[in-house]
Amino acid sequence: MALKTFRPTTPSNRYKQWPSFDEITKHKPEKSLTVALRKSGGRNNTGRITCRHIGGGHKQRYRLVDFNRSRHDVSAKVVAVEYDPIRTARIALIQYPDGQKSYILAPVNLVIGSSVMAGEKAPPEIGNALPLSLIPLGTQIHNIELKPGKGGKVARAAGQAAILSNREGDYALVKMPSGEIRKILSKCYATVGQIGNIEHMNVISGKAGRTRWKGIRPTVRGMCMNPIDHPNGGGEGRSKSGGGRQHLLSPWGHAKGEKTRKKNKYSDSFILQRRPKN
Repeated sequence: MALKTFRPTTPSNRYKQWPSFDEITKHKPEKSLTVALRKSGGRNNTGRITCRHIGGGHKQRYRLVDFNRSRHDVSAKVVAVEYDPIRTARIALIQYPDGQKSYILAPVNLVIGSSVMAGEKAPPEIGNALPLSLIPLGTQIHNIELKPGKGGKVARAAGQAAILSNREGDYALVKMPSGEIRKILSKCYATVGQIGNIEHMNVISGKAGRTRWKGIRPTVRGMCMNPIDHPNGGGEGRSKSGGGRQHLLSPWGHAKGEKTRKKNKYSDSFILQRRPKN
């Protein structure tokens, strides 16, 4: 995917970098593979805001992506590559010989006309899903299951890829996109290749309006608020939490940078090496 820049005819065009969408071949989704997406505005079932800075945005329909790759040992043909407003990755529309269609995440170098397959008989090629026990060491993988049959959970965003580094008994050692090395059962499925749209991290929206189209509302700094509204509010002029020297806090009192992961989490035993601190 390439990024396109614009002549600075307006302030919003000066630094704007948008995707060129060259890889997109179909501009309307497969209606049977979408469902309506209702907006909550960040509110829960009682009407209270539980997730701030959410509201508005363009209407969207959720694309039903097959993270399980449920049909095994049946080859499917890539029909189209589409844009998905819900996720950063592109999605590929595949069609099986009996006419059934499905969406999968589109990896790099997956083009229209390519054949993809899932199952133990599938070769370790781009877009194919197979157990970690059958994938060659050193291969880039994505859409990795953490529990057999539960569907892919890891490495699903644009440009992400994990690396199958080793095997120990019933487990495979996978280097995550974050740099963490984790043990995953060799029965778990993963898809070969790196997720496409690798330039997504370099996209610059250029204006506040495009952020509002995505349903993201403005964020107000706590230091600009009153003490009743935020732990950092108040004070004469700029101050730290009401004029004192307290550490910066979140609205719920957590110190910025405080670790929120549970100290004795069940999955700690599967982590062989933590991600780098920087």
